[in-house]
Amino acid sequence: MLATRLKVLREAAGLSLKQAACALGAHPATVRRIEQAQTSLDAGQVSVLLRAYGAAAAETEDFLGKLASANAPGWWHPWRSVMDPWQLDLMSVESAAGIVRTWEPALVPALLRTPAYARAVDDVLRPDLSPAARDRRTELLMERQERLRTQRTRIWAVMSAAALYTRVGPPDVMAGQVEALRAAAERPDVTLQVHPLDGPPHALTGKPTLTLFRVEVPEISDHVVREGGLAGTADVWDAPDTVTAYRLLLDYSCATALHPDKSKEVLALP
Repeated sequence: MLATRLKVLREAAGLSLKQAACALGAHPATVRRIEQAQTSLDAGQVSVLLRAYGAAAAETEDFLGKLASANAPGWWHPWRSVMDPWQLDLMSVESAAGIVRTWEPALVPALLRTPAYARAVDDVLRPDLSPAARDRRTELLMERQERLRTQRTRIWAVMSAAALYTRVGPPDVMAGQVEALRAAAERPDVTLQVHPLDGPPHALTGKPTLTLFRVEVPEISDHVVREGGLAGTADVWDAPDTVTAYRLLLDYSCATALHPDKSKEVLALP
């Protein structure tokens, strides 16, 4: 967020990357890396740039006061070795998101999975990883869920009822997962909608897993992640046109899915 703010201030000041680099006494690529958050923000460099951009004293003081926490390793750092490359790039966005929207065609959405269900899914979908690595990935998912609850991020998930009939793990794992879904559907921070098995096609029929992250800060773009290819890979976009297209698909699909109250009734069925 701070890196993006620097870019906004530079553009508002009418300065090019080259002009900002001249003020800094560095190559334009250095300023580009700073603005793309590809490097830690050095207090000295930031002070020079803010002065060149004509930032007010109060904004400069506030900006510099946030540098220490901004430069600290992300909370997910201990799990980096078992994270997919695209996850490493997206965790800072997820950690600042005000709402996360997701579509799952055949499984329970990841952010609503129980530890046992999540581990059983990885046992099938990630045979390339060691059992220890799969355990660590389950730990990471549980930590993600807890942090999203703590920061009061809204989860809006739409899923196919097929997930309720796709047996993942032994019967007790599925029973525990369904019970957890029922509890999640009652939470004020969760909106859960289900597409019934006997329903008509909808906007996301045949589409792979999608997740949309929205950060309630104008300078931070929405991001969309599309999974469904090779294990550990995903497509990530933040271009407005692409994000809007996928957001509309989510909107259309949610408009034709069961109302959250009706979805609770589906979850309550034996």
